[in-house]
Amino acid sequence: MPLFAIPFPMIDPIAVSVGPLAIRWYALAYVAGLLIGWWLAKRIAANDALWGATRRPTPLEVDDLILWVAFGVILGGRIGYVLFYNPLYYLDNPLEALQVWHGGMSFHGGLAGAALGIILFARSRTLPALPIFDLCSAVAPIGLFFGRVANFINGELFGRVTDVPWAMVFPTADGQPRHPSQLYQAALEGIALFVLVQVLVRAGALKRPGLVGGAFLAGYAVCRIIGEEFREPDAQIGFLPGGLTMGMALSLPMLALGAVVVVLALKRARRA
Repeated sequence: MPLFAIPFPMIDPIAVSVGPLAIRWYALAYVAGLLIGWWLAKRIAANDALWGATRRPTPLEVDDLILWVAFGVILGGRIGYVLFYNPLYYLDNPLEALQVWHGGMSFHGGLAGAALGIILFARSRTLPALPIFDLCSAVAPIGLFFGRVANFINGELFGRVTDVPWAMVFPTADGQPRHPSQLYQAALEGIALFVLVQVLVRAGALKRPGLVGGAFLAGYAVCRIIGEEFREPDAQIGFLPGGLTMGMALSLPMLALGAVVVVLALKRARRA
């Protein structure tokens, strides 16, 4: 083992096993993110002082919303991974694209799926979509945090080779000390982004439809781009032109979109 590298804490990726049934930490991360996010979203939706006159789903409607978003995240995340990260492999092995339990999810695809679910839900309830997107954005970092921690437990999506004192040797890598970039991303995309959106919510940003959602989009993009500086690019893709990674390339338009949504939300508020 290289000098000064921290041994990887060997945690079984399977949290609970009963006979042939195995429940993995990664699955529990999705469940925890959805359940805690659902609980917080209901509390935010019920707080009239945070919304003013803005139409938003009722706490009871949030119960249905979580199902639309969950299906969108899972389907979009899988489709996004297939299209963005390994299209040639799945072109040769199309049936494996359906085997979600083998892993392989894309945040950007999951975001697109969740956005579609929000739009469809809003139309079914004749509600404006932007406040719903704001509500989901206010709780989304919870799931991102648990997901990155699960990535760390699985020893996947590890960082680049480094000599920092807290470098780790991941059993699924090549024996070299690497950044524990999953934990960096958990801190950035989970904790820091959660603090940002919650501060905006408490400051009254939900009264300006699109402001919290736009800040989430831009904030996530910045956090992801920073995290990608330490994360090892996907082996089947490597670096893109200009030294970008796929995560960076997908986050740049997200950053631009988020900035535009924030500016439009602020302009609408000034006109009102």
